[in-house]
Amino acid sequence: MERSRLLEILKEKSYEKREVTLASGRKSDFYIDCKQTTLDAEGAYLTGKLMYEIIHGLNDNIEGAGGLTLGADPIATAVSIASFLADKPLPAFIIRKEPKGHGTGQWLEGTKNLKKGAKVVIVEDVVTTGGSSLKAVKRAEESGLTVELILALVDRCEGGRENIEKEGYKLKSLFERAEIVG
Repeated sequence: MERSRLLEILKEKSYEKREVTLASGRKSDFYIDCKQTTLDAEGAYLTGKLMYEIIHGLNDNIEGAGGLTLGADPIATAVSIASFLADKPLPAFIIRKEPKGHGTGQWLEGTKNLKKGAKVVIVEDVVTTGGSSLKAVKRAEESGLTVELILALVDRCEGGRENIEKEGYKLKSLFERAEIVG
């Protein structure tokens, strides 16, 4: 029921049939702007709850969830809140696209909540080629975290899974392209 409702919200608020250039540089005749869903109160709640259930089902050793700003920010926060409500709190973290320009020059925010070697999940809004996911993995690992899984709201099924798996990581998604686009 919750998954079905989240799919309805994604179709209503996030899917658009129009020409766009994706982060990968590829052209597409449709766009899935997950932020429209993850910034909606109900969409955020459902995203956080459903992703937390996957993370919790993975194993009890996961110690945090985060990803590349901006798409992962509301997802990581929603997962963290859902985990707290389930009495198994997981901190969120944010990976910058560029290092902080002052102070410590850090790539990650939220590191005081995670110890070195912490097992984490990288969360994503949309995976196309997997490039952003792999960039997030690289930054997380350079910061001393251990990435156990990449978890996306939507997999566009355009090579991302294969690229991620080729690098030795696992990708799970709540939805695939065909469920949204038809």
